[in-house]
Amino acid sequence: MQINFSELAMPNTGCCVIFVNKDLEFNGLAASVNQQMNSDLKTIFETAKFSGGKGATLEILAPNGLNFDRLLVVGLGDKDLNDQDNVELGASVVAKMLHSGSSEVFVAADFIEANATLIAEGALLRSYRFDKYRTKEPDSKKPSLKNITILTNDAETVSDKFAERSKVVDGVFFTRDLVSEPGNVLYPESFADRIRELSDLGVEVDVLGEAEMEKLGMGSLLCVGIGSDRESQLAVMRWNGGNEGDAPIAFIGKGVTFDTGGISLKPGPGMEQMKWDMGGAGTVVGLMKALAGRKAKANIVAVVGLVENMPSGGATRPGDVVTSMSGQTIEVLNTDAEGRLVLADALWYCQETYKPKFMIDLATLTGAMIISLGHEYAGIFSDSDELSSQLYDAGIETGDKVWRLPIHENYDKLINCDVADMKNIGGRGAGSITAAQFLKRFTNDVPWVHIDIAGTVWSEKDLPMSEKGGTGHGVRLLDRFVADNYEG
Repeated sequence: MQINFSELAMPNTGCCVIFVNKDLEFNGLAASVNQQMNSDLKTIFETAKFSGGKGATLEILAPNGLNFDRLLVVGLGDKDLNDQDNVELGASVVAKMLHSGSSEVFVAADFIEANATLIAEGALLRSYRFDKYRTKEPDSKKPSLKNITILTNDAETVSDKFAERSKVVDGVFFTRDLVSEPGNVLYPESFADRIRELSDLGVEVDVLGEAEMEKLGMGSLLCVGIGSDRESQLAVMRWNGGNEGDAPIAFIGKGVTFDTGGISLKPGPGMEQMKWDMGGAGTVVGLMKALAGRKAKANIVAVVGLVENMPSGGATRPGDVVTSMSGQTIEVLNTDAEGRLVLADALWYCQETYKPKFMIDLATLTGAMIISLGHEYAGIFSDSDELSSQLYDAGIETGDKVWRLPIHENYDKLINCDVADMKNIGGRGAGSITAAQFLKRFTNDVPWVHIDIAGTVWSEKDLPMSEKGGTGHGVRLLDRFVADNYEG
């Protein structure tokens, strides 16, 4: 879908979108539309019981007295609008009009609290579809909407601002693409190839294979992929947009491209969803595309561990003991608690090699996170109040919401082990917390945040900014986090 910008003018074709608040007041182009219609809009609102509530819509076909094909009225509610409200307004227009039959939509972004750039960003975000494998989709299911024109008082300035924001949307779309790919298409080596594409944006990319990881002593990561015919990979991305010599910010991602559970085999029903168990790595890679695309003024390093967790005669068994790169030993009691094993070596490699200012890891780590927070918030665990607060604020501003959960030495004791330095599960209680405690043992006291996105990386229903499927949760969150706090 194409996003265009134009100065305010009454459209002569397609669909015109106007906004009204809960008082049903008409301003700007909305007032002109009301004046030119041969029917009173407020009478229509009353008949349709349209109240102007936030996000409410009313569609009027062939409006009498106007040249365009249809009118869409969108409610603003009665509260002050923030940035995310503007994004969601743009998304709501596309959600309503995507299959409407109209190919062109003109959005009058001239109400008092309008941010035309963010309205355009929301519209573009909501236009995403993963349809590359649909070969027989009926025309009725295909989107009719081709072009959206944002009508604003300063189209040239808004267009320039949107050029930067669209790079962030590119990162979100990249993440959604990666998360949506099936496991036979996206596996560790092909994922690494997709990451190499970022070099076109100036990202430095290095990929380590199994032989190199064995030399580094990454027994924790390698034990996860040992049962697969696919070779495990460790991909490193570097963006040097800050001052030379400044310590980088580090992002680390879990990239289990398909997770059967290994010998601790998952139940069959729903296992197909485990193609998105690489969502943490997908988010990190999409974030790097966003930051490089908009040329972020910060030094960033990203590390993603890419493995496939399969059962076979050579797979890791429950009860096996492995040695991590840190030298710490782990008794693997459950091979389906594999993401933390991948992240353990990725975190250690990152802090030892790049001496980052702090580290943030992302992972679809625990089903317990979905039990705790559902699908509204991602959980964060951290030893830094400052980083946690900054992430919470960025989540409110972008809609990628996060909620902090505790870590504590008493939880840490639950993963102590008689056989090795630690075990990879802590029992039935506090499953997400003990997973975070496990990861903390590999941070070497570098300030750190763990973000568990198990409940937010994928949706079984349409959301305000995405169709059912991959959400791209975390890309806009972390882009905003970096922009607000760590760019010079």
